Amino acid sequence: MYLRKGDLVEVISGEDRGRRGKILRLKLDKDSGHYRVFVEGLNLAKKHQRARGAGKPGGIVDLPNPFDVSNVALLCPKCGKRSRVRREPHDGRRVRICRQCDEIIDA
Repeated sequence: MYLRKGDLVEVISGEDRGRRGKILRLKLDKDSGHYRVFVEGLNLAKKHQRARGAGKPGGIVDLPNPFDVSNVALLCPKCGKRSRVRREPHDGRRVRICRQCDEIIDA
């Protein structure tokens, strides 16, 4: 898997195409076997929430819905472009490398 929690991604298809955000979490879809990606502030759905006592009032809340992993592209932190990733050993561990600028993505 070439994406991780906290990576900056750009949506490449769908209603939110061209928008960018940070990955909140990844989830494996049991039915299709594909990973789904929750992106901060994108693909939001409204949910009517019942009040849960005095501390949690009811109302309409925005919840993020997942994207399929094929609909997002990783943004290189160095060059800022959408990039595909290759993996190579470096200092005894495998790191992700941007194909555009050949810089190491993992810190």
